[in-house]
Amino acid sequence: MSTRLSDYDYALPEHLIAKYPPARRGDSRLLVIHRGSHTWQDRMFADIIEYLNPGDVLVLNKTRVIPARLIGKRKTGGKAEVLLHQRLEGDMERWKVLVAPARKTREGERIFFKSPLSQQGEGVGGEVAPLSCEVERDLGEGEKIVRFNRIGSDFLNAIEAIGQVPLPPYLHRAAEASDKERYQTIYASTPGAVAAPTAGLHFTAVLLSQIEKKGITLAYVTLHTGLGTFRPVETEDVTKHRMHEEYFELDETNARIINDAKANGKRCIAVGTTTVRALETLAGVAQTKACTTPVTAGSGMSGIFIYPPYRFNVPDAIVTNFHLPRSTLLMMISAFAGREFMLQCYEHAIQAEYRFFSYGDAMLIL
Repeated sequence: MSTRLSDYDYALPEHLIAKYPPARRGDSRLLVIHRGSHTWQDRMFADIIEYLNPGDVLVLNKTRVIPARLIGKRKTGGKAEVLLHQRLEGDMERWKVLVAPARKTREGERIFFKSPLSQQGEGVGGEVAPLSCEVERDLGEGEKIVRFNRIGSDFLNAIEAIGQVPLPPYLHRAAEASDKERYQTIYASTPGAVAAPTAGLHFTAVLLSQIEKKGITLAYVTLHTGLGTFRPVETEDVTKHRMHEEYFELDETNARIINDAKANGKRCIAVGTTTVRALETLAGVAQTKACTTPVTAGSGMSGIFIYPPYRFNVPDAIVTNFHLPRSTLLMMISAFAGREFMLQCYEHAIQAEYRFFSYGDAMLIL
């Protein structure tokens, strides 16, 4: 199996990048991929239920995207943009962020944001800012550690009022009002992600209800997707790429659902590469602890990097969107289904004019 970055490249026409979601949630296409026979089928996403069997477990990432793009002012009156990147220890107050302008914003400086109540005053000129952050440390290349003056639900309420949805950079457009709802799964419940687990965007309440009525169990993990998911791989030897870390957690109830299914020979279908990342990290934790179950409940930071060759421990099938060329996510699914076969599937998707990336169509890899 290749570890060369150039072997995970493909040419994508610009017009196939989905800049907006479909008019109705769930009205997406589905490329059903059969690893065993190296065949595929063109379907609609609602048809996914035909490929799920009673007793299967569908594992969903319940992370909720927060409006992580904050526009504020420095004490000088100059504009500053803060993009939340990764939550650090504590109760939401400390974050790794990207700041612009980076060179003008120094350690010890405070950035003030509009009031979430009045939308007036930024705390400049003697006023007390309803929301502000202090730059604690400069990490270089625009990345800094900041501490906000609000914690927990107070912090979340403030950014919900004044923040903007941080859309992926390849969409080349500003967030619109509709993105706040559409760039979010319908089952999102645990705030903390700054990028959506996009494979889950296709599910509707009706479809999930139909899936459960068929006898498929829903299980939930949390992995707070970070901006690192969009970070390009810059080394030709992919083994030298340093993977970003993301917070994950799995409770006892959902761990039991997954373990029981695996013990009874039923399939575990992971919705999204974020879910795969969480499950495989948890499997590694279980192996370290010499557990007899595939996964164990727990939480922590995942820095797992999955690329060929790799032996998967938990997922038997994966629901996922189409990923960027030369990306770690394309490498992950290549490890699952084979690099050459996956590139053939991508070539078919291009010829059939599937819509690509976050707001695009989906694949079911069986």
